[in-house]
Amino acid sequence: MAKDSKGKAAEEVPEQYGDVVQRLEDVVARLEGGTLTLEESLKSFEDGIKLVRRGEQLLNAAEKRIEELLNEDGRDAVVPLQAGVKPPAMPSTPAPAPSRGTSGAARSAPPPEDDVPF
Repeated sequence: MAKDSKGKAAEEVPEQYGDVVQRLEDVVARLEGGTLTLEESLKSFEDGIKLVRRGEQLLNAAEKRIEELLNEDGRDAVVPLQAGVKPPAMPSTPAPAPSRGTSGAARSAPPPEDDVPF
């Protein structure tokens, strides 16, 4: 258990991903500032690497938890998270038939395929 400045046991508070990212941004700002000595730069770089690894641990734990939640009902519904991979195309449904009395010219053309809102 961690101890506070007076040597007393402090309650462990889980580290939040946002806190890790903020600390990493602070390290980057110090490194980019150009005022650190070589030794200070190396120490900051080391701290940054540790923060990156901690952030990866937190993200992996979150992904594992999501997979557990998706699989709670006993069905294997795990969908791995992959950056840059497009989801499979949804099967297209036929367009509804025009109502009576409407000419074909009154219907608007379907939007182009690359005009997808997501």
